[in-house]
Amino acid sequence: MNPIQSPDMADACAQTPLTSHRLQRRAAIASVIGTTIEWYDFFIYGTAAALVFPSVFFSHGGSAGLMESFATIFVGFLSRPLGAAIFGHMGDRVGRKSTLVATLMLMGVATVVVGLLPTDKVLGPAAGWLLIALRFVQGIGVGGEWGGAVLLSMESHQGSRRGFMASLPHIGVPLGLVISVLTWSVCSRFSGPHLLEYGWRIPFLASSVLLVAGLIIRMGVPETRDFIEANKHLKNRRAPLTEALQSEWRTILLAALVRPGEQASFYMLSTFVVLYGSTTLGLGREFILNAVLLAAVVSCFTVPLFGYLSDRIGRRTTYLIGAVAMMLFAFPYFALLDTRIPLLVIGGMVLLMVIHDVMYGSQAAYIAESFPAHIRYTGASLGYQGASIIAGGPAPLISLWLFQTYHSGYAVAAFLAFLSLVSAVAAFFLGRKSPVTNTLAAARQF
Repeated sequence: MNPIQSPDMADACAQTPLTSHRLQRRAAIASVIGTTIEWYDFFIYGTAAALVFPSVFFSHGGSAGLMESFATIFVGFLSRPLGAAIFGHMGDRVGRKSTLVATLMLMGVATVVVGLLPTDKVLGPAAGWLLIALRFVQGIGVGGEWGGAVLLSMESHQGSRRGFMASLPHIGVPLGLVISVLTWSVCSRFSGPHLLEYGWRIPFLASSVLLVAGLIIRMGVPETRDFIEANKHLKNRRAPLTEALQSEWRTILLAALVRPGEQASFYMLSTFVVLYGSTTLGLGREFILNAVLLAAVVSCFTVPLFGYLSDRIGRRTTYLIGAVAMMLFAFPYFALLDTRIPLLVIGGMVLLMVIHDVMYGSQAAYIAESFPAHIRYTGASLGYQGASIIAGGPAPLISLWLFQTYHSGYAVAAFLAFLSLVSAVAAFFLGRKSPVTNTLAAARQF
């Protein structure tokens, strides 16, 4: 069936103001819930890689097992651009909705299978390789998720709050982190000394329940109007992936380079600091996880706040403020951690998250609006996920290497400051249009 002839698209075109408002709200809710589920899956893996997997999948490596476990995190980032290419092409061809159902299914199934894997005591090194393969599949799912979730929410809104609407799926990241931390805390207490035997499997198997709920919600959302209109007016179009790479490669590159400061800071908070704070600083695993939990709760409110701010003062201005602030805060952040004073440690982690959210809240619309609607899923996804290879994936691994080499958190701070500088420079060149100009330009495409 031609995508523009689907019932979902016909319904989306025949909307009254009231039904349009309801569909906008439904699309936003579906985006947030689906993204929360996918990031829950992604984060329970990150926590397990820091606390569990070195003992159950890489115990043959001794002290090197921790580095091997952290390397598997990078595998998930390495495959994200592949997911962006596959599902970006699919999202621009057949629609945002059906693509998001596929990404959620792929991610959920891979996560559940991780919870069923035999350990290296049963399979030997093969267990680690199977884990790597499943992490690769997870990365493909996440790689296709972001673009669709953001576009489903943003493109369903036709007013002047597209920055705010686009930021809503980003709430799924801290929400997923909150749920994953709570799940790990409950499982740790429930299984006690048996965490390494069976307790670690529970968070992964629980994903099956979330998967079913997410699929039901997403399947009830119609296609976005932007996608429908773009496909109506395009004749003999090229493949979205080919066109995006040929005509928008500079924008894709800038979109990737604008993210390192934002992405690295988040994964330092959610992965590296869990290890650094609980072992090196001696603050304990439970305290650090609770601090991360608090920071994530705050983020649920600050992400849409800065999305709203981007509608008022512009995407580029908001993002530049965040990138420069992160560059300046990198060293004070580790200074606060190194005090080992609980209140200061928590304050530092929360403040890092807020600064991160200045960038993250404005980022979705900032990147998405840089591309024309008919290749927006492909172009935005490639740019967004391209940063996974240069920043998000390597960040925990490089942070661990820097700390083991220089025995100082300030070496990691220098790395974060450098990546934030890269983000600031890229933001200076990416999308200098105001949100109003961007919205009008998007409308003129049709």
